Amino acid sequence: MPARIIETNSTPFNRVTVDPITLDIVENALRNARNEMDAVLFRTAMSPGIREQHDAFPLIANEEGKMVVGQFGSFLYGFMQGYDGTIEDGDVFITNDPYSCNGAVSHLNDWLLMMPIFHDGKLVSWAAMFGHMTDVGGKVPGSLPTDAKMIYEEGIIVPPTKIYRGGALQDELLNILLHNTRMPEWNKSDFFAIIAALRLAERRVRENIERFGTDTYISAMQDMLDRNKAAMGAIIQMIIPEAVDGKKAYFEDWIDDDGMGNGPYKIACHLHREGEIAYFDFTGSDPQSFSSINFLLNEEMFKMFFGAFTINLFDPQILFNDGFYDLVDVHIPEGCILKPKKPAALSCRTHMLGRIFDLMGGLLGQGAPDALNAAGFSDSPHFMYSGFDGDGEWYQLFQIGFGGIPGRPAGDGADGHSLWPAFTNVPNEFLEAYFPLRIRTYATIPDSGGAGLHRGGNGITIAYEMLEAGEVSIHDDRWLTYPWGVNGGEPGMRSTKRLVRADGTEENIPSKCDRLAVQPGDILHFNTWGGGGWGDPFARDPALVLRDVKRGLVTEDGARRYGVVIAQGAIDIKATETLRRDLTSARGDTKLFDRGFESIEELKKRALRQTGFEPPKAPIFRQRYARAAE
Repeated sequence: MPARIIETNSTPFNRVTVDPITLDIVENALRNARNEMDAVLFRTAMSPGIREQHDAFPLIANEEGKMVVGQFGSFLYGFMQGYDGTIEDGDVFITNDPYSCNGAVSHLNDWLLMMPIFHDGKLVSWAAMFGHMTDVGGKVPGSLPTDAKMIYEEGIIVPPTKIYRGGALQDELLNILLHNTRMPEWNKSDFFAIIAALRLAERRVRENIERFGTDTYISAMQDMLDRNKAAMGAIIQMIIPEAVDGKKAYFEDWIDDDGMGNGPYKIACHLHREGEIAYFDFTGSDPQSFSSINFLLNEEMFKMFFGAFTINLFDPQILFNDGFYDLVDVHIPEGCILKPKKPAALSCRTHMLGRIFDLMGGLLGQGAPDALNAAGFSDSPHFMYSGFDGDGEWYQLFQIGFGGIPGRPAGDGADGHSLWPAFTNVPNEFLEAYFPLRIRTYATIPDSGGAGLHRGGNGITIAYEMLEAGEVSIHDDRWLTYPWGVNGGEPGMRSTKRLVRADGTEENIPSKCDRLAVQPGDILHFNTWGGGGWGDPFARDPALVLRDVKRGLVTEDGARRYGVVIAQGAIDIKATETLRRDLTSARGDTKLFDRGFESIEELKKRALRQTGFEPPKAPIFRQRYARAAE
């Protein structure tokens, strides 16, 4: 049963005409308020995941819960559909349970706080934000167990609940939540930092209303949503063709494994347009997994992914909000790996979440190949390190790794960047000051980006030296499959993990593991993957290749992938012409997509030789989930 909104004023809002100047003032005031929310959070939170890496997502929404400004799209629709209770002035809600809010959040580490904003007895807006808590209990430090089979193993589960009721904090409830985490002080600080950000948004909304009036404010937000819908409608018409003779665009990609020896897991999607509506159909994706790599993909969240992807690709000046949602229809079969049934584990959903962006890149460009993006750093790999230091104090680090952004129609992919544009790295000085670590290396990996007319971005290598005995958890992917290239571009390099023990012995570490025991002096080399290349590498300006060599982004041997011969720091023009002619002849026609393999079975046959690991076994699915996903 949907939530019930309690208002003391029954006067309806009047839609009024808002002049362009006022509309721009309201829009920019809300944009600034959203940025202020971030500033308050980052200055007052304690966990490095939020404070330093900015793993938190704010929004300001209209009275219906549609995001008007923000970063991650509105999670309020799923909340209001899943919450069976009242919404009143002074309330603040908390949840981290994906199954209770229709996937408004997607794993237990994300604490979502939502605050209705009332004025003169009527609901006029919402402020909301979620942030990744370093720990929420569960079977492993960090609360992201690779081997979880049910969500109950992953930490404390909080259904949609009033944490503030009528403006009063429910202290006992908050204490219960904090009592079930390994890092209660961090969680408490992060919680109140989010509350402070919501309070700031509330003040800014009321300032707008006091300046322009309630009807103008409400109407301005609707105008902002309508403007987004018109712009997105034009983009959809431009890049998504209508189905001809029933033929629809189709693309598939994989998550390499589940950390338990099974994989790869396929996600698949069909795309077409009927009139002004874009239809995405995920039929054909694998059924849900026994492990924790399932991703409960809320349909509204996918619309947000689609909007963010297309706006950033085609017109970043468009205000990103929920206005276009009526133009997108999404079908995700129940029981598939993108809509698992409770109590399926979800803690390692980051791989599926990120791979959705590669999937969209492969789909959307088929109607306009020149607009294709290659596959990029479609993940947020995690490094976690915890234990007791020499003074008996508990330490616990959660860090997100960065990698290569794909080659794009507009140019090269960025080196060592995040999947999420607003994320930043944790400074090495911070890590060394607050954790028993020494960073021995932090650098891009030359040649890890796929060769192309526009080079894929390089991955990152970080060498962590452990200064205390502890345990490490790693969550990563693309150790088996490659980040594919497009329009003749080559795939990027895979990810690897290598542990050099203090005694000099070395071992390859799988991309997903928990409870890896480490001792002082051990060094973990955490290498992320590169982005795929875009366009024919033999058409790249040799001067740009030479520049990359001088910058340490491409080696002299790697320059030959572009058909460029470099000798003694200069381009050998004649040798380059000859090499390019020979390589072009040997290659033949370029591929629209270059995955680096012909089939999954063929890829598995060379897995041990190329990676040092046995190939994963084909997943076995529960029959009822397999039928439901068809």
